Amino acid sequence: MAEAAERAHGLGFRFVLTARAENLIRGNPDLDDTIARLQAYERAGADVLYAPGLRTVEEIRAVCGSVGKPVNVLASAGLTFAEVTKAGAQRVSVGGALTWVAAKALADAAESLRDEGDFDVLSPRVPLGEWLGR
Repeated sequence: MAEAAERAHGLGFRFVLTARAENLIRGNPDLDDTIARLQAYERAGADVLYAPGLRTVEEIRAVCGSVGKPVNVLASAGLTFAEVTKAGAQRVSVGGALTWVAAKALADAAESLRDEGDFDVLSPRVPLGEWLGR
């Protein structure tokens, strides 16, 4: 991490190096271990610290209170943006969650077509013209 930070900070342009401690989502739910990893990344020069798998305001607050760099949190059901930022996080990621929301909508529509034969599920549209400024 220290070498990556040195190289990232020597690029001649702004580059944000995010250090990610994945132990919470990889079978090691020890918050103290997560904090120790993030503190080591901070000492090594990371600009942002990220521990996907924080699930409560208390966990987010504990991490943010233990480090001096901005903390990124992976959004999860049961938390709001306001709660996450009030707990101290400065960045929030959604990861692949929007993909799964879209896949669920697709599956629900397909099941409705199959089970009810009602094509009305095909009527919702996104306002592409509005989004694209047309």
